[in-house]
Amino acid sequence: MQFSYRGKDNKGTLHQGTLAAASPEAAASELMRRGVTPLSIREQNQNPSLIAQLNNLPIFRKKVTLDELIVFCRQMHALTKAGIPLIQTLRGLADTTRSQVFCDVLSNVTDRLEGGSTMATSMQAHPKVFSELFIAMIHVGENTGQLDDAFKRLSSILELERDTKRRLTQAMRYPTFVMIALLGALMVVNFLVIPKFASVFSKLGADLPFLTQVLVGTSNFLLSYWYIMLFSIAAATVLTRRWKQTQQGELIWDRYKLKMPIIGPLLELITLSRFARNFASMLSAGMPVTIALTVVSGATDNAWMSKHIKDMRIGIERGESLLRAARQSDMFTPLILQMIAVGEETGAVDDMLVNVADFYDEDVDYSLKRLAESIEPILIVAMGVLVLILALGVFLPIWDLGGAAMGRG
Repeated sequence: MQFSYRGKDNKGTLHQGTLAAASPEAAASELMRRGVTPLSIREQNQNPSLIAQLNNLPIFRKKVTLDELIVFCRQMHALTKAGIPLIQTLRGLADTTRSQVFCDVLSNVTDRLEGGSTMATSMQAHPKVFSELFIAMIHVGENTGQLDDAFKRLSSILELERDTKRRLTQAMRYPTFVMIALLGALMVVNFLVIPKFASVFSKLGADLPFLTQVLVGTSNFLLSYWYIMLFSIAAATVLTRRWKQTQQGELIWDRYKLKMPIIGPLLELITLSRFARNFASMLSAGMPVTIALTVVSGATDNAWMSKHIKDMRIGIERGESLLRAARQSDMFTPLILQMIAVGEETGAVDDMLVNVADFYDEDVDYSLKRLAESIEPILIVAMGVLVLILALGVFLPIWDLGGAAMGRG
């Protein structure tokens, strides 16, 4: 049988791995012979089910959600503030969480803590769960002895991020539904309706108007080469994703997103709000400006904005003030620059950045409320044009045939 074990040697170094033995007692004896005192020994399932094997694949593996991280931060804030040891706290949270993925992550973090690593270093082993900002806040909290405050700040940051994503999803729900319905209607018309009319027109031998010929030609092309179209769309999607994963591709794509009509300015506001609030949290936690900019640039979802933030850090390293670096980045409005200038003069840059973030949040709220109103007229016009083209393409030949029949009569 195969067993997974975790234990420590005489120097306190943590050992973990797998071991083949006839029984748990035999596995413990073998570990003791190697000079390792076993802490836990578990039998491994040699024949995992198909579902378990699929769950272990990266495609099907569930991710740790924002809600789970928020609850984790709140619990850690309360428990660390109460003075409960970290290892005991993490073990308890790992046992009570409903997510098996998060349970495994917390167990691994706890094992690393027992091996002598810091909490920030232990979390760095799971970059898909804990972001650079998350790890940096924990690192500052550990060094300043204010770990409970770090978890409180993180819960607030994650809550704002979750609320923004939810509002953006709600605002895009109606346009997305309309686009899907429109695409479905186009498929039905091209694959079912137009071929029926085309067969009738061909039997009558009538000369078709140009618009009808275009519709019939498009329908025939889709019917004959639909598999080529699907392959082309799939290939283009895969190639675009790979291109976006490159450094240059990500930079160009993120810059294009900010220039998109209607949605682009909203994404820019959301990114700037997140930057200002995260930067303020870093500064209020006692982190130097240059290091805080490095962390915040790594935690920014937009590569183009991240590049500007890094340029700000380079300017400050050259001896420029935060105001001058912010002005040269061309990211902020004159009002925001004035608030940063006041923060530098009064020595309360973090408070002013919180005000900047609040200012941006108000703009985000207003833009989200107007998003559906801005997109709705565009969708209505697009649907009207599509219906007009389909109606004229289908009914013009019928009118021509009707007029010809009446002329002959």
